[in-house]
Amino acid sequence: MTFSITIHLDINPIPKGRPKFSKVGGFVRTYTPKKTSDYETQVREAAKQAMTREPLETPLATFLYFRLPIPKSYPKKRIQACLNGSERPIKKPDLDNLAKSVLDGLNGVVYLDDSQLVSLHITKVYDHNPGVDIMIREELL
Repeated sequence: MTFSITIHLDINPIPKGRPKFSKVGGFVRTYTPKKTSDYETQVREAAKQAMTREPLETPLATFLYFRLPIPKSYPKKRIQACLNGSERPIKKPDLDNLAKSVLDGLNGVVYLDDSQLVSLHITKVYDHNPGVDIMIREELL
């Protein structure tokens, strides 16, 4: 039987932030920005609640559907274009950075390592209810 898991997060998607550096006692310390680490923690906690077993060890297909907030400055006509799909989010945040923050949050909870991902399908759209929908399934022969 092929295992699959679906996770719905109704929080504003946050892209993976660039690593930060600080110097402590002559040593350079690298860390993830707080906004990114908080978001990854929220993803991880949602995954823990949805996961009913140990992390998967098989090849996996991942589907990420990002619902981005419509900019408040958009007029009604443009908002309608966003909602009907005729205007797509082609500005920041970058699709790959959105995916990276989610995949890092799932690491060690849904799968042992993100190297197990053999296919990745990512979509970003505008929506009144920002969030991310995640579906991961085993890719068994």
